[in-house]
Amino acid sequence: MTTAAVPKRRFGVKRWIVLACIILGAYLQFGPLPTIAPNVFLPGEKIGHPPVNIPIINQPLTNTLVATLLTDIVVLSLGFFIWRKVSSGDMVPRGFYNAVEALFEFLWNTAVTTAGRKNASKFIPYMATIFFMVLVANWMELIPGVDSVGVLEPAHGNFTGYEAHPIGSAYWLDGRHELPHDESGNGHELCHSCTITPYVRAAATDLNFTLALALVSVFMTQVFGIASQKMGHITKFLNFRALVTKPVWGAMDFAVGLLEMISEFAKILSFTFRLFGNIFAGQLLLFILGSLVSFIIPTGLYLFEIFVGLIQAYVFAMLTLVFMSQATQAHGAEAH
Repeated sequence: MTTAAVPKRRFGVKRWIVLACIILGAYLQFGPLPTIAPNVFLPGEKIGHPPVNIPIINQPLTNTLVATLLTDIVVLSLGFFIWRKVSSGDMVPRGFYNAVEALFEFLWNTAVTTAGRKNASKFIPYMATIFFMVLVANWMELIPGVDSVGVLEPAHGNFTGYEAHPIGSAYWLDGRHELPHDESGNGHELCHSCTITPYVRAAATDLNFTLALALVSVFMTQVFGIASQKMGHITKFLNFRALVTKPVWGAMDFAVGLLEMISEFAKILSFTFRLFGNIFAGQLLLFILGSLVSFIIPTGLYLFEIFVGLIQAYVFAMLTLVFMSQATQAHGAEAH
């Protein structure tokens, strides 16, 4: 009769690393490198002095636009990576590809359950692209350097400025020395009371990004509705025929159609401000609590923001799927 050897419990090296990081964070917070409360801007901030202009459209480059372009690159690279894996003939999912495949399979099953297999094949490219686009844009704010590495600028207006210290050819802001605004130099000939305009700021904290996604979602919903219902989709909003065939009740049907049209515009506002509000609020939460306590607590907030970013991406994609599915279904007397 044999007994299996019981492995001894080890106090692994990973927890020592975590403990060391906590101690280092506490030392930096209360020692030589205290965190600062960053200035909060609602619109995307222009980069450079003078601002860098985008060719052709001749518009200034903003940090949220940089984040959007990086998000595009990541999503396109992800699509290319999946295409290469599928084309290689390797049918055994491994590692990162296994996680992406499981996530995409979940989206596909959701689309089939909601819209049916025939419509799911038409909707899934838009649904999945929106999901991964929003997911990457949301999680980008959690990458170190985003919202914290950028161009040193003089503080102005009601914004707080700090003393800047050189580190080689770069500078860091000393949170222990909050300075009044002054145009005089400070050795590095940039600013006396300084603030930072980050190179990259989470794209979803800019209304332009969320509005663009909302417009794409609602526009494609109308495209699928017209392709499926033809003029029946138009009469859902502008039912002039009912005014002629049913003079009394037709007026009510026409009024209901106008309300349906208003609801389509309301979807744009709902999409835009729901995503923007959740991500912008999460960013502020990370800023404020991170500036107060830079260790232990931000870790829990990061885990929470990972969850929020995932949920917001799923909600945006799921609502897009539901609206597209509803647009392809006949309404009222047209269904008979």
